[in-house]
Amino acid sequence: MVYLNILKITNIKPFQTTRFFNTTSSILNLCTKPQYLQQIHARFFLHGLHQNSSLSSKLIDSYSNFGLLHFSHKIFSFTENPDSIIYNAFLRNLFMFGEYEKTLFLYKEMVQKSMCPDEDCCFSVLKSLFYVFHEKGLIMMAHGHVVKLGMDAFDLVGNTLIELYGFLNGNGLVERKSVTKLNFWNNLIYEAYESGKIVESFELFCRMRNENVQPNSVTLINLLRATVESNSLKIGKVLHSLVVASNLCKELTVNTALLSMYAKLDSLKDARLMFEKMPEKDVVVWNIMISVYSGSGCPKESLELVYCMVRSGIRPDMFTAIPAISSITKLKSIEWGKQLHAQVIRNGSDYQVSVHNSLVDMYSTCADLNSARKIFGLIKDRTVVSWSAMIKGYAMHDNCLEALSLFIEMKLSGTKVDLVIVINILPAFAKIGALHYVGYLHGYSLKTNLDSLKSLKTSLLNSYAKCGCIEMARKLFNEEKSSLKDIVAWNSMITAYSNHGEWFQCFELYNQIKLSIVKPDHVTFLGMLTACVNSGLVDKGKEIFKEMVDIYGFQPSKEHNACMVDLLGRAGKIDEARKIIETNQLNSDARVYGPLLSACKMHGLETDFAELAAEKLIKMEPENPANYVLLSNIFAAAGKWDKFAKMRSFLRDRGLKKTPGCSWVVLDGQFHEFRVADHSHPRSEDIYSVLKVLELEAGMEDDDLEFFFDPSTILAM
Repeated sequence: MVYLNILKITNIKPFQTTRFFNTTSSILNLCTKPQYLQQIHARFFLHGLHQNSSLSSKLIDSYSNFGLLHFSHKIFSFTENPDSIIYNAFLRNLFMFGEYEKTLFLYKEMVQKSMCPDEDCCFSVLKSLFYVFHEKGLIMMAHGHVVKLGMDAFDLVGNTLIELYGFLNGNGLVERKSVTKLNFWNNLIYEAYESGKIVESFELFCRMRNENVQPNSVTLINLLRATVESNSLKIGKVLHSLVVASNLCKELTVNTALLSMYAKLDSLKDARLMFEKMPEKDVVVWNIMISVYSGSGCPKESLELVYCMVRSGIRPDMFTAIPAISSITKLKSIEWGKQLHAQVIRNGSDYQVSVHNSLVDMYSTCADLNSARKIFGLIKDRTVVSWSAMIKGYAMHDNCLEALSLFIEMKLSGTKVDLVIVINILPAFAKIGALHYVGYLHGYSLKTNLDSLKSLKTSLLNSYAKCGCIEMARKLFNEEKSSLKDIVAWNSMITAYSNHGEWFQCFELYNQIKLSIVKPDHVTFLGMLTACVNSGLVDKGKEIFKEMVDIYGFQPSKEHNACMVDLLGRAGKIDEARKIIETNQLNSDARVYGPLLSACKMHGLETDFAELAAEKLIKMEPENPANYVLLSNIFAAAGKWDKFAKMRSFLRDRGLKKTPGCSWVVLDGQFHEFRVADHSHPRSEDIYSVLKVLELEAGMEDDDLEFFFDPSTILAM
């Protein structure tokens, strides 16, 4: 189809002009799939072009680019009397696929047919000799032929010949001297490693040792890199022994390669021992060790090394700053963060965008969004990581509208949305109920093929559920095959149904999990117990709690026990709830006493116990006004008006106010946020004018209207 469409556009007929050959050659470059290439190949047969050497050589290259060397071989085999162009193309591709013996065999055939190889062909032949060098006659033939044709004048061929001359004496015998031998083997090992042929690099090393060639630092560094690729700590330790045996343990480059190998293979203990025994340490060595501790969940040790590094007189650089900032982010220590920020400025590392990105993430995690935003504003060449870090910070601390605003700004700047941005912004959209934007990101993920990632599917499922679109959440859940669903997907769907009051769906999913190969975890049981709390099914909750302990062997966490306290409290079983608190030593957990206090208010029971619970709750959360309000309501329900008045006075004197509820409306893509008696909106006068009209029509007092009507309702009219 690609071929036909271009022929139609250019109005070229195959046999009318030589422009056709250039056109079809260009078409081959446009093929993005092997199927397209085969369609065009079929057209060549149809128009009798399959014997054209230029197009056939181009087809050989095109099939090889897709890894289809066998198709290239078929084209070569079915070509009648192939000329040097086709020979050169096929020989070149044989070499690229590591078919060295076949490359030399084909070259020998070319020489016998008196064909002239091109520059790339000569290079491929000479390089193949490094791998199959045992045929003396072939070496001499290639050497003489290249020189005879004058191909040694090309730098690519000439440099390769220089290496070959190192292996040949005047009689054409292979006599490798010690240094030449070592360089030869090092080149082979390096090329095998660079080509991704890890096993071959070790095989070459074994052959090198069989010829009694002693390795040097270059040999071992390349092998240590190959060890990391093979993910074999055992081989790495064998090479470490060889380093000691070869008396190379005093060389900084070798020691650095060993340290890097242990670090990348997650052997922290061996890396630390290696680090301590190193006689010389430069900034690279310190940075490797600092990064190892930071990435291994040891942030304090990482920062201690930074301190030791500075004390030893080594000046930190950008590669020191990034893991150090990451460690502070994990510790959430704003004071250490500011100190390190000052050190970064002092050392001149703050010009790097990657350092700025790390600082934005650090300040955001430490809840200092103002500092994060200031640094973000200083970044001139913002990357997708810069936007992602700032958006994540806003979303993390419930500044959802700011996150949305920044996301829109990012889109306008032309920055491409990636997976990390999508996952970071989705929770913010879910919290403000921005279903339109969730749908937009879902469509974008489908278009860019990101939806195949489980983490994104789960995040989309949660977002749809929190926006009230439970049907779409279930659709995403059902799209995944049962055998491929992990426990995170099951937990997300259970939580979604629990939050939407469809509790029996939770129980149905729980039963399906028990029949599947997936094992429920702590989160599963937390979701199920929450469903029991919301539905008031006390016996079912006790049954699930018992299954969690007896069948699946999980020890109840504070969250599980808090759910049971809440479940029993709502059912009025305060004594049973108190027993759980006393048995599991939950006296210092606000998650326990909050629901229990609510239960006392709900059932009007045990005011004395409610006071005791409130006293502990207030001690744990002295700045939370909701606890004082809840206790004052309990006093009011019990008719203890003196204590009610005292509690209200206490609230007023301390200046504590309950956080007002918030509502919003989306109009023309813009978010409008409102609170009770809110006058901050630019159109507040219009809103309250309409409220005044409603007051006159309804005959209600102004205070009542502010209670019953939400300004967002007026704005949407």
